[in-house]
Amino acid sequence: QVQLVESGGGLVQAGGSLRLSCAASGRTFSSYGMGWFRQAPGKEREFVAAINLSGGSTMYADSVKGRFTISRDNAKNTVYLQMNSLKPEDTAVYYCAGSGRYRMVLTEPWADYWGQGTQVTVSS
Repeated sequence: QVQLVESGGGLVQAGGSLRLSCAASGRTFSSYGMGWFRQAPGKEREFVAAINLSGGSTMYADSVKGRFTISRDNAKNTVYLQMNSLKPEDTAVYYCAGSGRYRMVLTEPWADYWGQGTQVTVSS
């Protein structure tokens, strides 16, 4: 069983930056594909970014490409989401997800584990 705990959310002005962290329990973190998703009020949860086991391959939603960067530190059992040039439309609860079956978590059904989420609010 893997537990995922997100942190780093908060309130930031448009144009600002935040870095989210997702700490994983267990000693097999490097064998899990990881991803970040978000859910805005009244909307369905959507894919944001994903990273493979080694961290050498990443993918992004078009809406965040060029502004967000996903990375991982397998020695620290942690995946990060650096968010720059934030916009009000980035306001959402952000979730990290892990998969023991897929090299990346690109869609919700691929996830085996979810964190509890962290709120990000971007004011205009």
